[in-house]
Amino acid sequence: MGCEISSYPATPSVTVVVATRDRRAELLRSLERLVGLPERPAVVVVDNCSSDGSAAAVRSAFPAVEVIALAANLGAAARNVGLRVASTPLVAFSDDDSWWADGALATAARRFSDDPRLGLLAARVVVGPGEDLDPTCGVMAGGVFDEWLRPSPAGRRAVTGFLACGAVVRRRALLGTGAFEAYMVIGGEEEAVAIDLAAAGWKLIYEPEVTAHHHPSARREADTRTMMTVRNGLLTRWTRYPLRYWPGAFGAVIRAGRARPGPPVRGGLHALGAAGWALSQRRPVPPPLARRFHRG
Repeated sequence: MGCEISSYPATPSVTVVVATRDRRAELLRSLERLVGLPERPAVVVVDNCSSDGSAAAVRSAFPAVEVIALAANLGAAARNVGLRVASTPLVAFSDDDSWWADGALATAARRFSDDPRLGLLAARVVVGPGEDLDPTCGVMAGGVFDEWLRPSPAGRRAVTGFLACGAVVRRRALLGTGAFEAYMVIGGEEEAVAIDLAAAGWKLIYEPEVTAHHHPSARREADTRTMMTVRNGLLTRWTRYPLRYWPGAFGAVIRAGRARPGPPVRGGLHALGAAGWALSQRRPVPPPLARRFHRG
């Protein structure tokens, strides 16, 4: 019997960066799939000061994977550490409960090669064993065309956001914008990144031919994530948007609080406590760009 030849060439241009904290079982499951990809990407795990032995377990089970064990929890900004360590022009992000489909990174690499102004590719993310399309991807598939967010030559849809567990970036583009904001920790942190990339002149597209799998961890804390998403949404408005968008952001928090008291209100209060930081970090984008990114 002859050997089966993979149709996906190795892609030494891509490094997969995985940020993790206290999800050893999920992390090992995801890494088994990532190191088995036919493209054979480099893989870097950045451990956010886990207490469950994640770093040691990865080193033992996957000696080819580079592990960076942090002394403190940096949240989403742990991805910045992996971004700086990577030596490839492209970086694909995975969470500890997600992984890339066979061939996805090879297709993504071709898209970046075709368009030198492409800064970020948002993949099609399918959720769970049933592979249901993540609702955010349904929104991204609609896309938007305008003077700031131009489509790629291949006609892919330009987008105003992304899911970090299904994003491939041009390394120098993201490093040039400062990447993920450490102050936001985690939860809705992608919006500010997308705005900064677009403001710097980079394109962001949704590519349904690139697929990432996401099997959400049972260890997720839904209320905490909701609170942080509301908090970070307000901080993004205050740091990136013109003043006219501020009242609408508070209105959205009030409406969310009426529908589901608790986490949204706490998120708003946390944001108010960080208002001084937000004002010190203000760099509002031009009004045409703000209009395209604003979602109420």
